[in-house]
Amino acid sequence: MYTGIVQAVRPVTEIAAYPGGQSLTVEFTPELLADLAIGASVSVEGVCLSVTRMEGTRVSFDAMDATLSRTNLSRLAAQGRANVERSAKQGAEVGGHIIAGHIATTAEIVEIETEADQAFLRFRVPAEWAKYVFPRGFLAVNGCSLTVADREDGGPEGDVFRINLIPETLRQTTFRDYRPGDLLNIEVDHATMVMVDTIERTVSRVLPELIRRAA
Repeated sequence: MYTGIVQAVRPVTEIAAYPGGQSLTVEFTPELLADLAIGASVSVEGVCLSVTRMEGTRVSFDAMDATLSRTNLSRLAAQGRANVERSAKQGAEVGGHIIAGHIATTAEIVEIETEADQAFLRFRVPAEWAKYVFPRGFLAVNGCSLTVADREDGGPEGDVFRINLIPETLRQTTFRDYRPGDLLNIEVDHATMVMVDTIERTVSRVLPELIRRAA
């Protein structure tokens, strides 16, 4: 479990491919290393990964092909930096919202506008996942808890959403590394997903009966 508050942006120092996946090595700070152990869960660019090896300040993780195909982790070879958050401890302040690090889908960046020290980020969420995203609702993007500012009808390819990034968010995350056409890791709110799916199933079951009775 994570809070969506990125603790640090850390360099990815090594990526080694192997059959079925690849190993990622990230340089940690002493603060991030405190009480860290093999098997611990860490959010890397929003993806929940398990620590597989520790050598000094270098911490390694394995990402299988299934994870690489569903996320944007494969771009770290070119990007070289990642948002990092240690799993939340019991009693910790939840400054963002509860997230699991289980990426639902990736969203393509449509536009990035920079105005003074803030940015406006527009991205297209695939249609099957866009129904779980609402204006003023929260969303985990690359592991960062953010509020959805606006929604546009994007047609069959999926709706376009906008989020506003304040200077502190830009400073503390990897969003400055991204450009239009790049992919973002998206984790929708689980409670919202359950609610939407439950309503859809209920309506699909009850509506035909109501129509039959009214006929």
